[in-house]
Amino acid sequence: MRAMILAAGRGERMRPLTDRLPKPLLPAGGQPLIVWHLRRLAAAGIRDIVINHAWLGHEIEQALGDGSNHGVRIRYSPEQTALETAGGIVQALPLLGDAPFLVVNGDVWCDWQPDAAHALAADLKPDSAWLLLVNNPQHHPDGDFVLEPDGRVHDGDGPRLTFSGIGVYHPGLFAGLARGTAARMAPLLRQAMARNAVRGARHTGRWTDVGTPERLAELDAELGGKPC
Repeated sequence: MRAMILAAGRGERMRPLTDRLPKPLLPAGGQPLIVWHLRRLAAAGIRDIVINHAWLGHEIEQALGDGSNHGVRIRYSPEQTALETAGGIVQALPLLGDAPFLVVNGDVWCDWQPDAAHALAADLKPDSAWLLLVNNPQHHPDGDFVLEPDGRVHDGDGPRLTFSGIGVYHPGLFAGLARGTAARMAPLLRQAMARNAVRGARHTGRWTDVGTPERLAELDAELGGKPC
């Protein structure tokens, strides 16, 4: 299967760090955030990777090249201006193909193992999605969605969990969205939830939304300043 790493955001909250470097290239544990993803994907046998970029995208291409140094094959989906999550995925669909694919936010760190994505993709129904949810972090206490014991994810009543930024999507989920147009992911997911087309699971391991310099510093300290 193929995977996409979302790397087009400006990283406003990370300034001034992101004034000269795109957020996915910021180092934690001795290597760029995005390299952690590449290493885990390669270990899981997911080696065809698409990376979108906008802000300082040339820096990402220069740093990662064709991916061979990390055991993967990278193709890039450049955006003149960031198209938001759903818009960026739609723009990259010609590179992702007709089968379900894994998407990972480039600015998170998570110890979830992506080898599970193979079975998830095989079981995914047309026009549907699977989401990895995590416990609500301190900076997002209200969460995003409700996960039922049977794996159904919805936006109704119940205790909420936070969407990790990691999901498996059927390309049909994006039907009707035009390429080159900005589109957010949450409204699309809520539409799918309304037709009972979103499943998910809760990850209780390590996950960090690296959204501020302080959280980046905390993650770097926890990882010991060097890759493992």
